[in-house]
Amino acid sequence: MTDVLTKDQRKLNMQRVKSVDTKPELMVRRALHSKGFRYKLHTKNLPGSPDLVFPKYRVVIFVHGCFWHRHKCYKASVPLSRVNFWRKKFKENTSRDKLNIQQLSALGWRILVIWECALKGKAKIPFNLLINLTSNFIKNSINQFLEIGSNIPN
Repeated sequence: MTDVLTKDQRKLNMQRVKSVDTKPELMVRRALHSKGFRYKLHTKNLPGSPDLVFPKYRVVIFVHGCFWHRHKCYKASVPLSRVNFWRKKFKENTSRDKLNIQQLSALGWRILVIWECALKGKAKIPFNLLINLTSNFIKNSINQFLEIGSNIPN
C-alpha cells in the first residue's frame, strides 16, 4: 500500500513530532510540580536523557510515545509504507531503551516509564490515579522499575 500523503507532506508531519516537552510530558511535569516534587529535565549526563530526574529520590521518569517506543497497545501501529525502514527504526529504538534502562539501573537509579496511552486516548487511566501511582513510586517504592500504560492491546 502506498502513502496517502506526498513525500513533502510526510516530511512536514514528521518534522513536527517533538522529542521533548510533549503534551503528555508536560501534563506529568505540571501535576508532579503541583504536588511539591522538584526535578531536573532531560539530563544529558544520564543514559537516555530521562524526561524527569529526581536526584533526591534516585528516580528517573520517561514519558514514552507508544508509536515510537513500541508499547504493546492500540497506539503502536506500523506504517504501511517503507516497512523495512520502520522495522529497523523501531528495533533500534527499543534496543536503545532497554540499554538505557539497564545502564540507569546499574547506576542505582529507579526507573518509571509512563506510556502515552495511559495519559490520553480511549484507554487512558484516570489522571489522579496515574499521578498518585507516580508519586507513590517516587517516594515509597522499593521496586527498581515500573511501567504505567493502558491494558488495551493492539
